[in-house]
Amino acid sequence: MKVALVHYWLVGMRGGEKVLESFCRLYPEADIFTLVAEPAQLSDTLRRHRITTSFLQHIGGRRHYQKMLPLMPYALESLDLTGYDLVISSEAGPAKGVVTRPDSLHVCYCHSPLRYLWDLEPQYRAASGPLTRLAMSLFGPGLRQWDATTAARVDAFIANSAYVAQRIAKFYRREATVIHPPVDLARFAPVEAIGEAYLCAGQITPYKKIELAIEAFTRMGRRLDIIGEGADAALRRRAGPSIRFLGPVSDAAMAHHLARCRALVFPGVEDFGIVPLEAMASGRPVLAFGRGGATETVIEGKTGLLFHQQTADAIIDAVQRFEAGAVDGAPEDYRAHVAGFGRERFESRIKSFIDERLAGTR
Repeated sequence: MKVALVHYWLVGMRGGEKVLESFCRLYPEADIFTLVAEPAQLSDTLRRHRITTSFLQHIGGRRHYQKMLPLMPYALESLDLTGYDLVISSEAGPAKGVVTRPDSLHVCYCHSPLRYLWDLEPQYRAASGPLTRLAMSLFGPGLRQWDATTAARVDAFIANSAYVAQRIAKFYRREATVIHPPVDLARFAPVEAIGEAYLCAGQITPYKKIELAIEAFTRMGRRLDIIGEGADAALRRRAGPSIRFLGPVSDAAMAHHLARCRALVFPGVEDFGIVPLEAMASGRPVLAFGRGGATETVIEGKTGLLFHQQTADAIIDAVQRFEAGAVDGAPEDYRAHVAGFGRERFESRIKSFIDERLAGTR
């Protein structure tokens, strides 16, 4: 059986790429197809596989792929998958739109329907310049139509959370099985010496609402460290002296900060959100907005707190409740909770799901 793994783009190692690594372990002879790739930024696990890129790679896509969304449908459909019996697409940017053989099995692991085409389009539009807003108006309707119709090319959907499964049902009118993504527990461990700073971590994009945490911690005068790429000058101007921008960091540095923060602050609506689980694996609680994937991972009063308004005031209230003792879990409780999201369990469930569908096609 020949297996193809289709991933939207390979320019770094984030949550989606960690899931792709699991697919690589399950199918060590698989070939990888992607819109653009930056091999130097990838793990050895991914580089061991043959990686085929689209024509976007040759017209500046490695640097400017995010500006090439209108070309991505053409690029995906140009990838030749006729030689493959099993195709697994990893969807957060477009990936499921590939064309496969009629007798092949196409399983889509959906991290998220395209946020900037569907429910989060207004937030991306508000944060964009006039040329980008014009492009969204011109190309958005056609891209939404393409994205919705290509859902019919998928034989079976897997969603990374119940929240994403609900969005798949809404936008694609398809059912999805929920299999939560994996956490590499071995990378994280609690420490005894906890620092004074709270932590926000992840790529800084409009929907993550980092500005609310900055406002809250500036008003409180409490320390907040922010890890991630994308902090522009306007965001930095909002920050008081208690806010520190650390930029993107290595995996080892991320583990260091997660283990030593007072708590992780998670103010956005995430499709799933792997960082809260990494914080809990590091023995630290999570203060999260009570919508999206966080509601599936944070146990109120045990592994963290959920606040139910997306405002700086709500974050301040959550911090005050936390410091007053509203979370009674211990590091070992957080670790035990995260064990249910381990890599081995994820890979076992994925393998069983795909084997059942393969058996049904024979």
